[in-house]
Amino acid sequence: MAPQSIAIVGAGLSGLVLARVLQNHGIPSTVHERDTAADTRRQGGSLDIHEESGQLALREAGLYDAFRRRTHPQGERVRVLDKHAHVHVDAGPEGGEGGRPEIDRTVLRDLLVDSLEPGRIAWGRKVTGVRPLGDGAHELAFADGGHTTADLLVGADGTWSRVRPLLSPAVPEYAGITHVEIRVGDAAARHPELARLVGPGMLFALSENKGLLGHGGADLEIGASLRVPRDWLDASGVDWSDPAAARAALLKEFADWSPALTDLIRHCDAAITPRRIHALPVGHRWPRVPGVTLVGDAAHVMSPYAGEGANLAMLDAAELALALVAHPDDPETALARYESAMFPRAEEAATMSARGLDMCFNAQAPRDTVAFFRSMAEPPAADGS
Repeated sequence: MAPQSIAIVGAGLSGLVLARVLQNHGIPSTVHERDTAADTRRQGGSLDIHEESGQLALREAGLYDAFRRRTHPQGERVRVLDKHAHVHVDAGPEGGEGGRPEIDRTVLRDLLVDSLEPGRIAWGRKVTGVRPLGDGAHELAFADGGHTTADLLVGADGTWSRVRPLLSPAVPEYAGITHVEIRVGDAAARHPELARLVGPGMLFALSENKGLLGHGGADLEIGASLRVPRDWLDASGVDWSDPAAARAALLKEFADWSPALTDLIRHCDAAITPRRIHALPVGHRWPRVPGVTLVGDAAHVMSPYAGEGANLAMLDAAELALALVAHPDDPETALARYESAMFPRAEEAATMSARGLDMCFNAQAPRDTVAFFRSMAEPPAADGS
């Protein structure tokens, strides 16, 4: 029997793409989001959107042309430096455009939010509990005291998903990297030397298990990242909400790095956000449970060092929506079809992400990262090997 109500928990990229593709096919759903509005929180930096996943999802959502109009010029360039600011790689696709255009995450999310009909997103609906009611139905409880029921429940609520425990006991584990988000706004005008240093695309400044990684553009979105114990943020004794204290702590960690690079820290804006990188076990999966499934980070959170997370999240959403469209009277078949394709795809991406982390953060960095990007730039051999 077709689900009478579809509840999507979380208005990240996966939840919004799912709602949009369902909307395109005349299937109603409601996205329950804890934020009170689309602009309540910063959404992070730039994303490279892959042809075979994120772009495919945006085509299914009917938003591909609008997405392309919002991408960054020269956003696919890559620069790899060491701590002395020596440039090892400075490369990009011919003509400046390749198969993975970059877009600001906030711009992409706003595009998706604006594409939904009024009422499709229920803002200010923080889920505090979920319980099964039988026959695949579930009840959701919200922080404001409200409740709702759903015949089909989709957890699109990220790393610390409230929906995941219905399916799996797995808990994301610390991946060994702590990432402190910093930003240099309006860099071309305020700090042109930093804009030139980073360039218009991706920056990988790496040495000895530390890095300054991020993306150029009108604003420089950078992560000061370190391979440190899980309790490093707390044990440091730093008040990370105090910009001056946070800058001083980071500058101490990067004390032997070139001032050309540490100026990214010295001149960063006041919004400084530390985050521990977490990941679910590679190959995470669950048995089929009636009436509920997961998409995006709720299903397969991984480190960001292969650029796969957002792309997989959108592809998950599009494929789940299309499976529901293909089996309108049999949602269990739709969920099984979606999960059987998603599990191996996510395992492959999680493996790549774990390898990417180790490639960036090791005692010999940036050696492996340099070798990787140089190999990507080499033309294929004449025999095709």
